[in-house]
Amino acid sequence: MDIKGLAAVVTGGASGLGLATAKKLASEGANVTLLDLNEEAGAKAANETGGIFVKVNVADDASVAEGLDVGERAHGVARILVNCAGVSQITKTVDKEFVPHSLDAFRRTIEVNLFGTFNSIAQFAARAAAADEIDGERGVIVNTASVAAFDGQVGQIAYAASKGGIVGMTLPVARDLAQHKIRIVSIAPGIFLTPMLEGLPQNVQDSLGAQVPHPSRLGKPSEYALLVESIVRNPMLNGEVIRLDGAIRMAPR
Repeated sequence: MDIKGLAAVVTGGASGLGLATAKKLASEGANVTLLDLNEEAGAKAANETGGIFVKVNVADDASVAEGLDVGERAHGVARILVNCAGVSQITKTVDKEFVPHSLDAFRRTIEVNLFGTFNSIAQFAARAAAADEIDGERGVIVNTASVAAFDGQVGQIAYAASKGGIVGMTLPVARDLAQHKIRIVSIAPGIFLTPMLEGLPQNVQDSLGAQVPHPSRLGKPSEYALLVESIVRNPMLNGEVIRLDGAIRMAPR
């Protein structure tokens, strides 16, 4: 699908992988709507990309619907959706004081990462499915999973479960949406230089990067965005989960 002139929506678009993706899509001629909870960062990102920002909670039906409505009024029906909104936490199943993992904390991670991704998919697809075809397609969806879906580390119980859910639903959603000529692909990034890692000391960042076989460094958000562009442009990429990780396989801790 040619990106130029298309309406695109990026959840979690105010920072990290989402912001890099929004910038890439905008540079290729897309009209971008950024959905995020961070209003200050979102407004700045919209200014940098020439797009628009809407404060949205992806785990809430009405909030996502409003975000898509605003984007549609400005740019037309969205044909590209990139799901980057997500949260991360480190909590063991049972801690050293024998306290069990909080169910509320587990639920929150699932609600944002998994329910939020599916909510955005379903609402985007309902609109794209009713639109006209463009070169034999109606839309493309890209999700953000994680290598934690396959190599979850100690304390990543909720996070790994949420990302594993994204992996698990990719193929059945692709099969569901095939009749509407909408594709879906999930990317499973390894260790990337996102805002969460940027706050760590440089020696810690270097140590994490050294774990990657090749290239032996942290991934760049622009490299994630480059894969998003390739997925959108290549009509045979569908129903797949792609590891973008420099061949790393995460150790238990």
